Amino acid sequence: MKMLINVAETVVTDALRGMAAAHPELVVDVDNRVIVRRDAPVAGKVALISGGGSGHEPLHGGFVGPGMLSAACPGEVFTSPVPDQMARAAAAVDSGAGVLFIVKNYTGDVLNFDMAAELAGDEGIQVAKVLVNDDVAVTDSLYTAGRRGTGATLFVEKIAGAAADEGQPLERVEATGRQVNENSRSFGVALSACTTPAKGSPTFDLPPGELELGIGIHGEPGRERRAMMTSGEIADFSVGAILEDMSPRNPVLVLVNGMGATPLLELYGFNAEVQRVLAERGVPVARTLVGNYVTSLDMAGASVTLCQVDEELLRLWDAPVRTAGLRWGM
Repeated sequence: MKMLINVAETVVTDALRGMAAAHPELVVDVDNRVIVRRDAPVAGKVALISGGGSGHEPLHGGFVGPGMLSAACPGEVFTSPVPDQMARAAAAVDSGAGVLFIVKNYTGDVLNFDMAAELAGDEGIQVAKVLVNDDVAVTDSLYTAGRRGTGATLFVEKIAGAAADEGQPLERVEATGRQVNENSRSFGVALSACTTPAKGSPTFDLPPGELELGIGIHGEPGRERRAMMTSGEIADFSVGAILEDMSPRNPVLVLVNGMGATPLLELYGFNAEVQRVLAERGVPVARTLVGNYVTSLDMAGASVTLCQVDEELLRLWDAPVRTAGLRWGM
């Protein structure tokens, strides 16, 4: 496989060096792998920290900045960051108002963030946690006890980030993040496997005429394989799977997310089908975001995330944000 890299061993380090050069508004500690807002700590503000394996960009480092995260900790490709990274990040961004860890539900991430919370607590830092587990496709996957954390991570980081930037206290920011997660559901589809730099070949075998329904963001198996379907058929299946698990009473935020190798031409076409299904099912749409936000290296495919919102959550979603991967209103 051809990749725009030097060697597999330095992929993450090289990316962090490039990110530092492109974004002077961030402090990128390449050696310790911590990305921090340059203005942190912000007096009186709850700090938000997230992280996970590299390969999902712009998640999480691309969401560090005003309106979202205070810091992010990238691990090796598809590998959890270590507790020392999160503890170092917490020390860098804590203003005394506390720190909220936003954790995708993968076993390594959960264990390491819990250990980091203990380390931070030993230093007198108050830590709360929101666990993101929005994926309706499967339960108890290769890397997970319970449901996987996927696209709703973006919704949690944005909405809780807006609450924190308003100066809301830790318990309210945490409650907001938990509400967003509880109101969110996701479903993903793979048209091709991803390729990790270390392996240099596809991580699983997916024949040319087939697709995987319910794929995870690390290439974990989904619900089933089928012969290739049309965009409309995939939308029917994906949105249907989500609405089997939730019955929105309020309008929803819609994220049509590319898995890394799907062009916007296809994603916007897929969004048209997602919107059709929602209209047919009587689900009103408040806002829609289309693009590559929670990716899986070079996997072709897409995921759909719906988040039921009230007026307050919608107001926080619309609040200004300025990060490398998401920005509006500033």
